[in-house]
Amino acid sequence: MSKIPFIILVIIMSSCMNRNQKEELDNLRLPIEGTWQLISSKTIVGEDTTFTDYTKEQKGVKIINKTHFSFLRHDLNKGMDSLAIFVCGGGKFSLDGMHYTEYLEYCNYREWEGNKFDFDLTLKKDTLIQQGVEKVEDLGVNQVIIETYIKTKD
Repeated sequence: MSKIPFIILVIIMSSCMNRNQKEELDNLRLPIEGTWQLISSKTIVGEDTTFTDYTKEQKGVKIINKTHFSFLRHDLNKGMDSLAIFVCGGGKFSLDGMHYTEYLEYCNYREWEGNKFDFDLTLKKDTLIQQGVEKVEDLGVNQVIIETYIKTKD
């Protein structure tokens, strides 16, 4: 009979430790979590390669939290000239080591919604390089994309 209160105490203490350990794990930040400024991209379609420098006429960011990502990009002339552009989207993602998969749920180019995109990530200090294939069969899109980001200061 006297062992029962001791067993109950041990069970309560171990359940508290598990809850604390879970909270500690939940509080850990993913290495890619934060706001990233888009610096450049390289798009390869067949044998054609296009390089875009996003430090001049456009600005873009990618925001990543524990479960979701979003991206925003626009021209720096407030849409008032021939270079006017606005791109946005987001959704859930998964991360397995440095293999990153985006599940695009929202996009101003609505035909891209509902697609999954797989990327390999390289993280070097404050630089994130995302490389993978963007394939949207209905649109005939099949391209390799390499994007370079710099982490913004929090």
